[in-house]
Amino acid sequence: MYNDFAEVYDRLQDADYDKFVEFYEQVFQRLGIKPELVLDLACGTGNITLPMAKRGYDMIGLDMSVEMLNIARDKAYEEEQQILFLCQDMCEMELFGTVDAIVCALDGVNYITDYENLKKLFRLVQNYLNPGGVFVFDINSVHKLKNVLGNNTFVNDEQGIFYVWQSEFSEETQICDFGLTFFEEQEDGSYERFDEFQQERAYTVAEITQAAEATGLEVTGIYKDFEFVTAADSDERIFFVVSKKIG
Repeated sequence: MYNDFAEVYDRLQDADYDKFVEFYEQVFQRLGIKPELVLDLACGTGNITLPMAKRGYDMIGLDMSVEMLNIARDKAYEEEQQILFLCQDMCEMELFGTVDAIVCALDGVNYITDYENLKKLFRLVQNYLNPGGVFVFDINSVHKLKNVLGNNTFVNDEQGIFYVWQSEFSEETQICDFGLTFFEEQEDGSYERFDEFQQERAYTVAEITQAAEATGLEVTGIYKDFEFVTAADSDERIFFVVSKKIG
């Protein structure tokens, strides 16, 4: 996952990363916490990790893609940010100690396609999160993966890259397969093709809540996209705030 795609990821991604960081800080303020050490799961090329570091957080970025992390490290070096990057699967992560907060942006949790691994992630979060700490993440909802992205084909041409994105949703597995074919323009005007295959699992609010609470964590917020309004499975993107109890 994200091998050749790592090179073009930032050119194609149009997410408002500052909006994510601002939302995280609003969550911290609402909970009355001031985290110092923050773990960014599935950090990719560091588009959340770096702006949080610039805001004064001591950051750890974790991702399973070496290619993505190499780009993130280069960015951190260029911007003179001291960030620890770890190449690990978040369902198998091993940290050097505990952290005050954990974030995971842009449906990183959906890439965990096995429910047992999702529960394993929450057990690791419970283990590595300091008491009173918080885990904030967002998912693509069942509605979005099934009705918006699923069983559709998208074609686009931007930033010197032509790509075709085909999606197929399985009712049986609740997994959406993404087949992506890219044609990247080269300096001589020719195009180089590469293909990418990804999968996302659709989880209901109830499934996420049960997996988190089974480890002793507490789901303290289920929100609409960047709004402190209670979300439902019918929303496209859902934010979860999961807290570790004190004592």
